[in-house]
Amino acid sequence: MSIMSILLKLARQVVESVMGQLMQQFNVVQEQALSPMKAMVEQVTSGVWVGDGADAFVEEVSSIMIPGVGQVGDHITKMHSDIKFAVDVIDQADAQVNSLVNGLGDIFGGIF
Repeated sequence: MSIMSILLKLARQVVESVMGQLMQQFNVVQEQALSPMKAMVEQVTSGVWVGDGADAFVEEVSSIMIPGVGQVGDHITKMHSDIKFAVDVIDQADAQVNSLVNGLGDIFGGIF
């Protein structure tokens, strides 16, 4: 196994680790931020708290906080997707280079 192959394998493992960490962060955002906010809004709209303050709370959380947390989740998901795309491009390029090198080896092997 060449040094380049070892380095690519190591780089792939690092990238896969980063991608796993991104998805863990996405889950944290969902479970510890978005879900509790939605639950609070549901409780307030179910009558736990009534009046103008309750209405203002629901409006603020629903129009500002929930969409903001959703955007954080969207950014994490997009970053994960972009990294996956980059890995796929690198894999395709590596396969093409290996194919070309093997083809050249066959050509030069036929000459000598």
